[in-house]
Amino acid sequence: MISAIMALMAIAIDMVLPAFDDIRETFGLAADSTQISQVITVFFLGLAIAQLVWGPLADRFGRKPILYAGTAIYVAGAVGSALSPSLNWLLAFRFIWGVGAAGSRVVATAIIRDSFEGTRMAKAMSQIMAVFVMAPVFAPSIGAGLIIVFSWRSIFWFCVICAGIIVVWSMRLPETLTEANRRPLEFRSITAGFGTVLRNPITSGYTFATLFLQGVFSAYLGSSERLIGEIFGRPDQFPLIFGAIAILFAVGAVINGQVVGIFGMKRLIHVMSGAVLVMSVALVAISVTADGTPNFWIFMPMLGVMLAMFMFLMPNLNTAALEPMGDLAGTASSLTGAGRIAGGALLGAVVDSQVTNTTTPFAVAIVLFAIGAIASIVWAEREQRRVARLS
Repeated sequence: MISAIMALMAIAIDMVLPAFDDIRETFGLAADSTQISQVITVFFLGLAIAQLVWGPLADRFGRKPILYAGTAIYVAGAVGSALSPSLNWLLAFRFIWGVGAAGSRVVATAIIRDSFEGTRMAKAMSQIMAVFVMAPVFAPSIGAGLIIVFSWRSIFWFCVICAGIIVVWSMRLPETLTEANRRPLEFRSITAGFGTVLRNPITSGYTFATLFLQGVFSAYLGSSERLIGEIFGRPDQFPLIFGAIAILFAVGAVINGQVVGIFGMKRLIHVMSGAVLVMSVALVAISVTADGTPNFWIFMPMLGVMLAMFMFLMPNLNTAALEPMGDLAGTASSLTGAGRIAGGALLGAVVDSQVTNTTTPFAVAIVLFAIGAIASIVWAEREQRRVARLS
């Protein structure tokens, strides 16, 4: 159920990717326009900013009321997007859609933190992510099929139907926020909660690491249609290729859920962050030596494997960031999620604007973001050791 709640966000992103060409044509954009990637960016911005509101509300009123309120706004944004007469209206409603999706995302993460902690939380997060990341496997193909039978606007109506199903299903979900952990909805209390999260160097360090990794993921989402369809000349195969890489995500999440209890979060974070850096440097070398148009069967499989490594990093880094927060789970989840997604969306948008007819800018950006993530992890762990010595 929690995986399905989080998947509402995924289908709102992934199903629209095959529709980029049709949306360009409908709104009179050039065939090579990168402006269409804003459909993803504004959704992420709405998703990020709204979490700052949903988090304190979830800590005050409980998880289920926020789930239902967020889903209502999600539906409003999807309906508005389906009826949009211009690109500007579409972008505005996509932002609203992201605001609604933020509610379900905050609730899902807070429920996990309410119910688990430590290694059990990391394992639960990985198992949920394993199901969650299967959405990109099927979503582009479903979106492409809907476009063939109906039009690109039918994708948004499909998301409305999915939201309705989740609401009915989640009625059996118990409230996981206890009365003892409810926080008053007062400005002073909210700012104090945000301040506690921001001042915690361990939470901040791990969150910065996820921000850089989110930047890679956002850049991939915004550029995937151009990478696969334009640079590699395989537009008809886009749903299959995108889905194949998503399967690697799911495999990584499943394996992480099985091995995190054996090797521990820290060891996996160290090994996989180093592996991501090595793979990203290799992607740059492959891209540069091929003048920006490398062999598809070398570049894309390596990119897919590297992205799959994120499933050994994101759940564990999120767990490490939230672990010190205790009864501030909702507030911490919202603030760290907002920073990660907003920062990642902005970093991804910068990269997307540079990806035209070569893979090199994309590959170089991955290296820079990987270095940023590793530096953030080192900072967080140094602070963790300092706190341990003081206690």
